[in-house]
Amino acid sequence: MSEANQTTERVAGARIGTVETDARDKTRKVVIGYLAKHPKYGKYIKRRTVLHVHDEHNESHVGDIVEVAPCRPISKTKSWRLVRIVEQRSALRAE
Repeated sequence: MSEANQTTERVAGARIGTVETDARDKTRKVVIGYLAKHPKYGKYIKRRTVLHVHDEHNESHVGDIVEVAPCRPISKTKSWRLVRIVEQRSALRAE
């Protein structure tokens, strides 16, 4: 199936990040990296946001690039859900 035939829905507040940990059941730790400008020196610094994401069917694995969206709080730290797997990189590492 070509990419032109697939429908891509836009989800409000969706972000794209990399799965860092898949050790827990139905939960993934997703890291979103970005660059921030230092207020005084102007140099760009690497920063990251770590999100706890709900993955109902345990589809994603370490290294995958995923799209996540905000949702109602599921637990104390988990208020994001997995929308789709953009790129499966976990299979590439296994080879």
